[in-house]
Amino acid sequence: MSDAAPTIGTFDAEDDLPRVPVPALADSAAQFLEWCSPLLDDDQIAQTKAAVDQLVTGPGPGLQAALEEYAAAPTTHSWLDEFWESRYLGRRDRIALNANFFFLFRPSDDPAEQDQAGRAAGLILGALDHKHRVDTETLPPTTRRGAPMTMDQHKFLFSATRIPGDEQDTARTPYTDTWPGPSRERHVVVFTNGHAVRLDVLGPDGTPHTAAEIAAALRAVRDRVTGPGPAVGKLTTKARAAWAASRRALRDEHPDNAAALETIETALFCVSLEDGAPGEDLARGKQLLAGNAANRWFDKAVTFVVFADGAAGINTEHCRLDGTTVLALVDGIFAETTAAHAEHLGAHAQGEPTATEIGWSITDERAADIRAAGDDFTAFADSVATELVIFEHGSERAKELGVSPDAFAQMAYQLAHRRAKGFIGATYESIATLQFHHGRTEAMRVVTPEILAFTAAMDDPGSDDGARRAAFDAAATAHGNRARACQAGEAPEQHLWELSLIHQRRGASEPLAVVESPGWRIMRDDFMSTSSAPSVNVRVFGFGSTSTQCIGVAYVLLPDRWIVHLSTAAAVGEQMSRFAVELRAAADEITTLLG
Repeated sequence: MSDAAPTIGTFDAEDDLPRVPVPALADSAAQFLEWCSPLLDDDQIAQTKAAVDQLVTGPGPGLQAALEEYAAAPTTHSWLDEFWESRYLGRRDRIALNANFFFLFRPSDDPAEQDQAGRAAGLILGALDHKHRVDTETLPPTTRRGAPMTMDQHKFLFSATRIPGDEQDTARTPYTDTWPGPSRERHVVVFTNGHAVRLDVLGPDGTPHTAAEIAAALRAVRDRVTGPGPAVGKLTTKARAAWAASRRALRDEHPDNAAALETIETALFCVSLEDGAPGEDLARGKQLLAGNAANRWFDKAVTFVVFADGAAGINTEHCRLDGTTVLALVDGIFAETTAAHAEHLGAHAQGEPTATEIGWSITDERAADIRAAGDDFTAFADSVATELVIFEHGSERAKELGVSPDAFAQMAYQLAHRRAKGFIGATYESIATLQFHHGRTEAMRVVTPEILAFTAAMDDPGSDDGARRAAFDAAATAHGNRARACQAGEAPEQHLWELSLIHQRRGASEPLAVVESPGWRIMRDDFMSTSSAPSVNVRVFGFGSTSTQCIGVAYVLLPDRWIVHLSTAAAVGEQMSRFAVELRAAADEITTLLG
C-alpha cells in the first residue's frame, strides 16, 4: 500500500488545538437564567434564581476551582472528559433506538453494486480504505476556514464496542492503554437471519481481498445460512444493567460464548444483510433505526445495513462518535469508486475470504432471555412513529432570502410547533465544537424571547408583514448569536451539570439545587430535539425521540433540498403529523415573508 504524503498528518494538529474553555461560574449562572426564563412563569423564575444564588454564594466557587484544576492537569484533554463518560456511558436505558442514530445513503452508481452483496462489498472496501488512511495518518484533517479540526474520534470508528455495565458502561476501543495503536484485526462480522459470521476481509498480510471476492463470500454466506439463527444480538436491545447481567451469564455459560463475544467486540465493524427491501425511504429509515434486532449488535460503533435490493445505510453507537465523524466516514466512502479504494489499498485476488459462523452455546434460560428481549424491543419499536417531510428547496434558498439556513430551519420548527401544539416548548440543538482539542458538541437551548415574539407575531392579526419581518430578523439574529457562543464553548448546561457531578463524586447524596430547579427541569424537558447532517451522500438522517412528548427532528439541509425525519411516541403520533403539516406551511410562509 502506498500513500502520497499529506501536508499535515491526521493527528498532527491535535495537541496544538486550543482546549475547550472552562466557562466562568458567574457567566454560566447568568446564561442559565437567561436561557430558561422564556419557558418559565414568575414563580418558577424566582425559585430558579434562588437556586442559582445558592450555588454562586455556596458550593459553586469551590466546585469551580476543582474543575479548573482538573482542566489544567497535563493528563486532561478537556474539562468535559469525565462529563462525557457520565453523559453517554452512564445512561441506563436501552441505546437501541433511544441513543443510536442512522444515515440512509444515496444509491451507488457502480453497476457492480446494484445487488446486496455487491453493495456490501463496496462499503466494506470503502471503510477499509478510510481505516487505512486513519491508521497511516494520511487522512487530511478536516478544516474550517483553513484551521484544522480535531480528528480524535476517527480512532474509534473501527473495532470499537460499547460494553454494558451494572452502573456505568465502558468503551472497548483501540488507541487506549489496554489496546495501543490502531486495530490489527482482519475480520468483520456479518449478520444474516439471526446468524453471526466472521468474515476475514483482510488477508494474512493485511491486504484486502477484492470487491468481487468479498461479494462472492457474502453470497455464499447467504446461501449457506438458511434457517433462523440464535439471534443473540437481541440482547443488546435491553436496558444497560439488564444487558450487563445477560452478557455475564451468556459469557460464563460456555467458553464458546466468551469466544463469540470476543470475535464480535473486536471486529472492525458489522455488516447486516437484510432479507427485505422496503420501497420507501421512511420504511428504510425505520429499519435502520430499529430494524430486525436479530441482525444487529447495537453496541458496535459501526454497522452497515444493506437491504436485499442494495439500498444501504449505517447504524452508529454514540458513546465515542458524533455525527460529524460518521459523516466523514460516509463521505470518504463515496468520495471515490470502489475500484479506486481497492487500488489505494493494494487489494488483490487471494481467493474467497474465509467465512466462519460464530458458534454459541445457548441454554434454555438464555434462549428465553433472547426471545423476551426481542419481543420487548419489537413492542418498543412499534410504539415509535416516524415521518418524513421533504422540501424541494434548501440552504441556497435561505441564503437568497438573506438568512442563515439553520436559523431558517429552526424558526420554521418553532412556528410549526406552536401551531401544532399551541405553545413553544424546550428545544435542544447539537452544536459541534470540533475546533477544540478533543472537542465534541455543546448543548444549545433554542428558545429565546425573540422566538416567542416572532411566533406570536406570525399569528397576530394586528401585526403586518413589516412587523413580522422585524420579529423574524431579531429571532434569527438571537439564534445565530447563541449558536456562535455555543460553538465557542460559552454555554451553561454542560458546565453546571459537571459541577453537580463533581459535587456528587465528592460524596454529596443529592445533586446541586440548581439542577433540580424548575428552570433546569423545564429547559431540559425537550419537546423537540434537533440535529443536522449536511451531506450529499445521505438521503435521510434519523434518531429516536428523547421522551414520550418529544419530537426527534433530524434533518439533512443541502443547497437544493431539505429532508426532515421526525420521530415520537406513537401514542402522540397525531401531534407529530400535525407538526409535519404545519412545518410545510411555516416554511412557505417564512419564504413568502422574506421574499
